[in-house]
Amino acid sequence: MKIAIIGTGNVGGALATKWAKAGHQIFLGVQDLTNFKGKELLKNPNTTAHTVGEAVTKADIILIATPAPAAAEVAQSLGDTTGKIIIDAMNIVMGRGPQGFKTTAAAILANTQTRDIVKCFNTTGFNNMINPVYYNQAIDMFVAGDSEKGKAAAIQLAKDAGFGECYPIGGNDKFELMEQFAWFWINLAMFQGQGREIGFKLLKR
Repeated sequence: MKIAIIGTGNVGGALATKWAKAGHQIFLGVQDLTNFKGKELLKNPNTTAHTVGEAVTKADIILIATPAPAAAEVAQSLGDTTGKIIIDAMNIVMGRGPQGFKTTAAAILANTQTRDIVKCFNTTGFNNMINPVYYNQAIDMFVAGDSEKGKAAAIQLAKDAGFGECYPIGGNDKFELMEQFAWFWINLAMFQGQGREIGFKLLKR
């Protein structure tokens, strides 16, 4: 797949590394080509840096992993997204998000052309993207959105990143639930003292 990554910090960087190693073509969309966070990602195979607009033009899938308050502005900066899939990996945490929106995905929907927007890779820490395996068992990922092709792409990319399964939990009406699930992980890890090395696995009897 051809993937533009907007936001080259911990989450974007971890997924860029995993997807490049899996053989996907990665286009980092950055503001300053000479100086950006995650410049070391260019050492990865199949990874190049571009302006945001160029990265989007080259890609079929766009991952947004920037700070949540910038969600609307980032969506506007993408240019024409017609026919492209957007994966939202952001969360509003402790009220810090795009003004006037309950979720980052809602802000993206209001500020871009494509309707193929899904929320995924937001429910766990970047450490679990670097290594999702616990005692020989990979933890799971989850995805929400109305777009069937968006969900199918996210599910494949989750598996390519090493997650065990990626379960669809519903449509756009579940965006808020996905962010609440992220807050549940953050609460356990950070505020309840469990630490970042925790993850979720769906078990079936």
